[in-house]
Amino acid sequence: MTLRRRAGAPRIYPGSVAETVLTNTGLDRFLALLDGKPEHREPAFARAAEAVLGLLALRGADRTSGLPEPTPALVRQLLVEDLPTFVHAAPGELAAYPAVLGELAGRFDEELRERIAAAVDECAPDFERAMRDPGNLTWHRWYASLLRSCGADLTDPEDVRGRLASLDGAPLPDGVRRADLMARTALADVLLPEALTRAYVRDAEAPPPAGPLLDDHTVAAGIGTVAAALLDRWTAAGLAEQLAGPYARFAPGPEAFPHLALADALLGEHLDYYGDPSVPVPPPPAIEPGPVEEDADALTAAVEDLARNGPGVLGSEAPHLLYVSYQRGGTPESVARRAAEYEDWSVDPALEDLPVTVPDEAPAAYRIPPLPELVRLLGLPALSEADRARLDGPARDLAAVTDRLAATGLVFRTGDAFGLTPRGAGAVRYLLAVRGVAAPDAAETAAWSARALVAAAAGWPAPAAARVLAGWLHARVDTAHAWSELLAALGTVHAGTPDAAAVRALFGLLDTGTAPADALRGALGDPVVGARAYEALRGRGEQADHLRVPTSARALRVLDHLPGKKGPLESRRAAFDEAAAAWPGGSAALVRAMAEADRPTTERVLGPLGISLP
Repeated sequence: MTLRRRAGAPRIYPGSVAETVLTNTGLDRFLALLDGKPEHREPAFARAAEAVLGLLALRGADRTSGLPEPTPALVRQLLVEDLPTFVHAAPGELAAYPAVLGELAGRFDEELRERIAAAVDECAPDFERAMRDPGNLTWHRWYASLLRSCGADLTDPEDVRGRLASLDGAPLPDGVRRADLMARTALADVLLPEALTRAYVRDAEAPPPAGPLLDDHTVAAGIGTVAAALLDRWTAAGLAEQLAGPYARFAPGPEAFPHLALADALLGEHLDYYGDPSVPVPPPPAIEPGPVEEDADALTAAVEDLARNGPGVLGSEAPHLLYVSYQRGGTPESVARRAAEYEDWSVDPALEDLPVTVPDEAPAAYRIPPLPELVRLLGLPALSEADRARLDGPARDLAAVTDRLAATGLVFRTGDAFGLTPRGAGAVRYLLAVRGVAAPDAAETAAWSARALVAAAAGWPAPAAARVLAGWLHARVDTAHAWSELLAALGTVHAGTPDAAAVRALFGLLDTGTAPADALRGALGDPVVGARAYEALRGRGEQADHLRVPTSARALRVLDHLPGKKGPLESRRAAFDEAAAAWPGGSAALVRAMAEADRPTTERVLGPLGISLP
């Protein structure tokens, strides 16, 4: 709902109390009932009381007694949701809001006082965290904090208006984007008018003894105008009108962020891959700072043009190409390989994430790779020249898509190789982050704990995971302690879950040739990676005691060497039989040891072979 004032409608400016906007909140009575302690006479306490009583009343608190009666549910909504959305308060003033609730509850019976005190104690840490969290800022709350920092009188609309001009170009808090402020403001612009409308309808349908919160004359000015007046009281006087008028450029709305449509598409791609925005994508090797909003707009324009005018169905695949280019860790991809996947060819899974070499130069017109190179890229030795000719058309269409994206300067294609430029990686990272997708950079992943890194890397393409794991160790100077931490995480993260095998596979991405021997020897007794550590030491020609390796680690090493779902059943069964023949106690003992160590993977690998688990 718009915050602009209707032509001819009266302005609503804040007076001495909130009754000038919301009537019958009980504010005057509440302040009169206080004991006169110095802290209760502070303007900050009165301002907090105005917001607390007003929001409780708006949310439907019972006002039969003349005061809004808090409940634990209303207390939580007020402290954790409403105040961090609508109200600006300096850090030193935050304690006043729970204090008002305590005093208000004291005007009712002892039982309510105790229940509200418990609710306030429970919510207080979340309240302070939410009020201080830059991610909860709206344009109004942000500019109110800036105005306060430059000495403005937040109750004086003329002073607010006079000082706003000096805030042009003020830097945002770390980690906050303009789109974040816009989105929170847009949410507030819906929630507050909605609460006002519900309160007005509620009072009209069942008039409360205390009287209505909104009189007809006030509502005649428009609910949006009333909402603006409340925001002014809770942030800075006259601020809403200024941000909706002469200083509208300070607080841009959704129309200033056309790239959010592409951000939504990339979020959808991420959810298809991982199912949860909090699951991180790997960082690219390099991110070049740039004007990310403008770059995101350029990519959006290219994507929309391709959707309208692109080559066939591939024209609509541009968001997917951008996402996978980033999700691969920023490594170059092959046009032909990606086209083969679009054509449902059975590309070897072991090759689909491998980066391709970018030639120093190549003709501008796309040419599909020669047959030997195509066989190498796809892992399909039976390919013929006829197959290559059949893939040529889809590959050219896909190259046309990458070329249109490359016209932005944010994507490149050289020969058969394509990917994001470092600046393009920055734009896509911004688009992911603006929709809440975890998109760390290399410095962030290097600072993670070993467990957090391993949990994330298990879901990443192997080349990206290998690079980030190596970077994590390098940031710790490859010490034995760092290696021990990482090896321990490989043995514990996702243990007993369907993802355990993917975690163990990360061991194979480590450069164990450079690992300190003490770290590898310390891992010999690990029930998960002990056998891998033993192999690494022996591979380096060093002594290692095989008796220290637990049976579970040896069973997992055999399990992970089996071909899984790849290859004919006969060859997979033969591989198991060969391993069982060398295992003490035979196949029954091997199956039992595997199942005890990792039942989900054992079922997945041995089930198709007709082998039952104990």
